[in-house]
This record gives sequence, structure tokens and C-alpha cells, in this order.
Amino acid sequence: MVVIRLARFGTKHVPKYRVTVADQKYAAKGRFLEIVGQYNPHPLGDDKELKIDMERIQHWMKLGAQPTERVRSLIRKFEKTSAVKA
Repeated sequence: MVVIRLARFGTKHVPKYRVTVADQKYAAKGRFLEIVGQYNPHPLGDDKELKIDMERIQHWMKLGAQPTERVRSLIRKFEKTSAVKA
């Protein structure tokens, strides 16, 4: 099964996450099919908290990819903020 999930990167005590599309059998930090976004829980300065390519997420979801609960909540948050800006 293909899943859309977070993969942690960054340094110790300064986490950043990539929103990745991967096969469920691979480790979260392991092999992935595509990076479709980034999430920074502690943005500094001009850093953005959340960047997501919604077209690619929708593409993968049409093909059957299942987002994790956390990614699903980040997608909702992104849609709210992009609706306010538009």
C-alpha cells in the first residue's frame, strides 16, 4: 500500500519534516517515491511553516495513496490558510 507520511530530517532539537509518498513497507526515513511538501514546526524568520504541492497529493490520492492522520490534518491546515490568502 502507498502512503503519504512525514519523514523527519534536520538536526537534533530542530526537527523538520518532509511530506513523502512511499510504500508502506519501507522505513519512514527510507526509500520514497516522491517528496510532495515540507513541514517546519518551529519556523524562524522568513521560513514557512508548511509547503505542500496539492496537485501532486491529489494525484497520489486518486491512485490510492492513503495519508496518515497527521498529514491529513496538515492538508486541512494548508487548505484553510491558502483559502484565507486567496
